[in-house]
Amino acid sequence: MTAHRFLLISLSNIGDAVMTTPVLQALHAYDPGAVIDIVADRRSSAIFAGCPFLGRILHKDKALVMRGLLGLLTELRDVEYDLVVDLRTDILPLLVRARRRLFRWQGRPAGPHAVQQHLGVIARLALDIKSFDTKLWLGSAENDFARNVLAEHLGRRLLALAPGANWPPKIWPAKQFMELIELMRGDFDAVVLLGSEADKIHTSVIAAQSALPCVDLAGQTGLLEAAAILRHTKIFVGNDSGLGHIASAVQIPTLTLFGVGDPDRYHPWGPKASWILEPNRDLSRLLATDVVQVLRKQMGKFGEK
Repeated sequence: MTAHRFLLISLSNIGDAVMTTPVLQALHAYDPGAVIDIVADRRSSAIFAGCPFLGRILHKDKALVMRGLLGLLTELRDVEYDLVVDLRTDILPLLVRARRRLFRWQGRPAGPHAVQQHLGVIARLALDIKSFDTKLWLGSAENDFARNVLAEHLGRRLLALAPGANWPPKIWPAKQFMELIELMRGDFDAVVLLGSEADKIHTSVIAAQSALPCVDLAGQTGLLEAAAILRHTKIFVGNDSGLGHIASAVQIPTLTLFGVGDPDRYHPWGPKASWILEPNRDLSRLLATDVVQVLRKQMGKFGEK
């Protein structure tokens, strides 16, 4: 008997893509034999690369506009899907051959969070949609990379920091990160700095003046490699960015710093996630002492002392 074929139309940003992985797992639980194709963006599609029930990853290239859409449709129309789930467009399923389609506008979310909204799209399926957290699938290559990069720091008390973000109002000042390290220097042995190539402007300043040894990996990892590194750290602290969602997806405690943004909808999803919302929506006014207070509480809760 031929396996059923599903299509999941995911989102573009890294954190948004991570928050669609509960739907991916739920679809697998609904039909464990199904092969699931995913429409994603090139910048975030690596999130899904290790998924054992993945079929094809197809890229939706917004920069190519109509030409990109036509190319995507040419690929998609090679298959008649048993089920299409669209978390992104509400239009693409109408252009794909499918026996059944589930759209965003049909969703029955159980709450305000993006994960709840995504799972609400498949609420019509006969399964318990409340039981899925975000997840990443790591292989031996990513795990070997992490062990090699961290080398002598393996097994030590590592604090993961992500001081960058894709928009300046989302960025807590580097000097505050350095003060955080100073205040927590007795709790950790070293700091792991993660981010994109563009985030080096922040990580290099922190690494140069840190009260603890730093492993600055900004611009040196892929998404799954960063996830493998995070698994070796005790806790993650960072701005509202994709790395916080990746950290939560590998089940380490997280503390996300919000100024602008909506934490009720976009905080990392999972039982070990926490966040701070600066009351004036201005991260430059968030004190390191306030962050430390929440961080220590989070560490105590999950035994990361």
